[in-house]
Amino acid sequence: MRLRPLEGLGRDNLVTEALAGVTLAAMAIPLNIGYAQIAGLPPTAGLYALVLPTIVYSLVVSSRQVVIAPDAAAAALVASSIGGLAASGSETYLMMAMAQAMICGVLLLAMAVFKLGFLANFLSEPILLGFVGGLALDILVSQVAKMLGIGLPGEEFVAKVVALVAGLPDTNGWSLLISIASLGVLVLGRRRLPMVPWALIVLIGATVAVAATHAEKAGVAVLGKVPSGPPVLAWPHLSLTEWFSLVPSAFALTTVIVVEGLLVARSYGERRNYAVDRNRDLAAYGLANLASGMSSSFAVGTSTSRTAAMDQAGSRTQLPSLVLAGIILLLLLFGTDLLTSIPSPAIGVIVAMAVAPLVGIPRFRAVWRLDRFEFAIAAVCFAVTVLVGSIAGIGVAFVLALINIVRRAAYPPIDVLAVPEDGPQGGAGVGPDETRLVAVHSAESAPGVIVIRMAAPLFFANADIFARVVRKSVERAHQPVRHLVVDMEAVTDVDVTAADAFGRLREWLAERGVELSFSRLREEARGRLERLSVLLPEDRVFATSRAALDTLRDR
Repeated sequence: MRLRPLEGLGRDNLVTEALAGVTLAAMAIPLNIGYAQIAGLPPTAGLYALVLPTIVYSLVVSSRQVVIAPDAAAAALVASSIGGLAASGSETYLMMAMAQAMICGVLLLAMAVFKLGFLANFLSEPILLGFVGGLALDILVSQVAKMLGIGLPGEEFVAKVVALVAGLPDTNGWSLLISIASLGVLVLGRRRLPMVPWALIVLIGATVAVAATHAEKAGVAVLGKVPSGPPVLAWPHLSLTEWFSLVPSAFALTTVIVVEGLLVARSYGERRNYAVDRNRDLAAYGLANLASGMSSSFAVGTSTSRTAAMDQAGSRTQLPSLVLAGIILLLLLFGTDLLTSIPSPAIGVIVAMAVAPLVGIPRFRAVWRLDRFEFAIAAVCFAVTVLVGSIAGIGVAFVLALINIVRRAAYPPIDVLAVPEDGPQGGAGVGPDETRLVAVHSAESAPGVIVIRMAAPLFFANADIFARVVRKSVERAHQPVRHLVVDMEAVTDVDVTAADAFGRLREWLAERGVELSFSRLREEARGRLERLSVLLPEDRVFATSRAALDTLRDR
């Protein structure tokens, strides 16, 4: 596997790429500290994720631009899945987060070995919209409480909302003041000068203000002492039962990493005209998560916001990520004392601003306008994730994905290409709830002949629909039907269930004196069709549907 972290780097863009790395560090420091807190982990867990995992990923990945990091969805999944297994902040909790990341790494490497990158296409945008939106709303509630200086017990969303509302009278005035000032700087600053790292400026300004006024004595929560030193490789010492208890949540995390990561990589590769290898990218994610778990951090995936920021900054290589890793390593070695007085309300504002777009309200409105069924899928996924939990949410997402796939496959377009000349206008009369029919009354129409084409393989989910369309086409024709021609151009495969259904349809046609023929049969499918008795030796096969009409017109 050829390493290509600096592919596309030259003298003309070296300075741009290096400066983009400084910008990336300015974004990453406050966000990763915040995401570590969301996950219930020490701030070092968020910073460690930016060193060894980032270096490993950058050296292996095929994408020149995608940035890897912990994100809000991963942090929320870690908290919700491990929160019921160990006490937040305990040593066991940290080791479980490490083990969870390592299991994700193994799963991702297995997907790369078996070339399963195509599975990223099986979760539709509405499903991801609902799942990620539910996680984002849960995170927002926690961050609002942090901004107000209110403690939230428990992990359930409803309990958090109730505690937040009940705690409003106990809002800490200094925390609220810091939050309002931080929010104002972020909102106004990004509108005027969007390229300035306002999150880092807010963090520095709030920290200086707290240190100067000793606001922590008035009840403002601060980050506290952050251990110095580089990440050290370690192995999580857990029982076999504890390892197995993390597998379901690791599957959920892996799903989010794969879908978001591969789609973002493909999008930027197409936009910037370079090739990406999704299986190589899976290996990069797998190795990065193994490195993250072994360096006392938690699961990492694609950071869509940081990738977009690097693209806007003109970055077209992985050099900014390598610069980021170097800056974070220097911070861990020499600058952790600067983090001690960072106020939690300021972190809450920064994370809330980053997470708020993930709730996806504008996108929900757009999906509602485009397709009500797809909106229902997104809404169900959103509600289950919020009210039941992230693991249930990802489970429902898989079920909904399968239902959506089967639903679409079960109702393929079935075209009636030729019907008796005085047959019913508008097709064979099958309702839109069963299938979509397109009747073509043209010079090809011939008395007593029907040509039908299904634009999909014939399998268990749509075999009954196809048979019903054929029967209704024959029964509702105004003239007796003597010949049925099945256009097989789009039928690339047939399974056993569909073959049985086709056999019953053949018998039904024979009882009514209708001769069955085929047109445009694919040669690569002929052997299977003959083996399953869909195509019999006595059946006629025409090169085109027009040839079938010309031959059968006067018979």
